[in-house]
Amino acid sequence: MKITKVLSALAICACSMSVLSSCQKKEEVTTKDQISEDTLSQIRLLGFTTADAKKVEGGYLVEGDILISDSDLKNKPENQFLRVGEEEQYRTNNLVSVGSGRTITLRVSTSLPSAYVTATDEVIRRYNAQNLLIRFSRVTSGGNILLTAAPSGSGYLASAGFPSGGNPYGTVQVNSGAIGTANATTYIATILAHEVGHCIGFRHTDYAGRQYSCGGSPVNEGASTVGAVYIPGTPSGNDPNSWMLACIGTGANRPFNTNDVTALRYVY
Repeated sequence: MKITKVLSALAICACSMSVLSSCQKKEEVTTKDQISEDTLSQIRLLGFTTADAKKVEGGYLVEGDILISDSDLKNKPENQFLRVGEEEQYRTNNLVSVGSGRTITLRVSTSLPSAYVTATDEVIRRYNAQNLLIRFSRVTSGGNILLTAAPSGSGYLASAGFPSGGNPYGTVQVNSGAIGTANATTYIATILAHEVGHCIGFRHTDYAGRQYSCGGSPVNEGASTVGAVYIPGTPSGNDPNSWMLACIGTGANRPFNTNDVTALRYVY
């Protein structure tokens, strides 16, 4: 998740001339943090915008807080139409397998301040209050999803990925230095609940027009393979309070609204 009005760094392109013994030719130089055109194309095919895409530890950060690994880029899921939407609720093709019921365990790394334990407990309360087939509990060792400190210098509030193989994405990286420790049960819990939402398969509510919560130009991805499957019963109009909006203002609180509850109960 990004904080409103914070801009991601742009990838830098570079090239150089290399003089050989008998001729001159242009050589493309890939800097450490540059994303190649081939990789950008793969990201677009997966259904994500490449605007402000960044190379980060463990893969590539897109849409402000979604981590795509190199192995994700190699996946070849079946093509699926990506609904050109407004602010409906969306999920990916991949969800967590729950059967008749499943508990997902969350663990808070000791690299995070104690306020994040308090916030995680509130996240668990929010989800479990919906009486879903998927439930959450906090553990002090192991865990299906680890909440841990983001790498030093990260330009986002928190990041996560999407499920695979019927299991939730296993890590939420949290920039506690940018978020702080105030408002654990409101602001911090909202950020963590958003990232857990990604881990279990929810896309941004405003993926089709991120200017709604983040400002900037509208972005709509057209067709893709990752999937942005419309969740029936959610609205086609603006939803300014959804927990899965891409950006959040400092100190804001977004508990699940009526549309969020509809989406959660439909999927799980």
